[in-house]
Amino acid sequence: MPRKKFLPASFNVSALLASVGIALGIVLVIAGLGAAVTGRDALRLPEQIERLSPADNEKVLRQSEILIDFVAGYEAVLIIDGVEIPTTRIDELTENGKQPRPGEQLEIPPTAIYDPGNYTLGYLPQEGGPITELKQGTHQATVLFWKAPNTREKATSYSWKFSVD
Repeated sequence: MPRKKFLPASFNVSALLASVGIALGIVLVIAGLGAAVTGRDALRLPEQIERLSPADNEKVLRQSEILIDFVAGYEAVLIIDGVEIPTTRIDELTENGKQPRPGEQLEIPPTAIYDPGNYTLGYLPQEGGPITELKQGTHQATVLFWKAPNTREKATSYSWKFSVD
């Protein structure tokens, strides 16, 4: 009695193995993309901070501004390399205590500037300020922030590092 073949004569085992390998590769790529941590999740920012610049472990230029963008309702102070930067509210720079009009010229002191309209805190190293330039190397920044109308005693902190080339 002749022996039965289970595979058709035109069946190509190497093509089957190549197809299985390609399918497995596609499945692994999709699984890798699904498990990747990017963007805001990778930075592990507190929910009160929308973004910051420079980001954790980012390399920047000496004249780079340090900027923290908060969700609505938060106030903060900035500490760079252990030096607390005095903070000036932008609404304190106008005579009537309101947001400046578009195009209005203001005398900006060499301090960290808190913009209550945009909930941002930024510092640009400059002459006359507590930090005149970001020297080459690694820097540690810490921001203490609290929900208004609370005070600094109820502050939460977030720290990160960045480097200057």
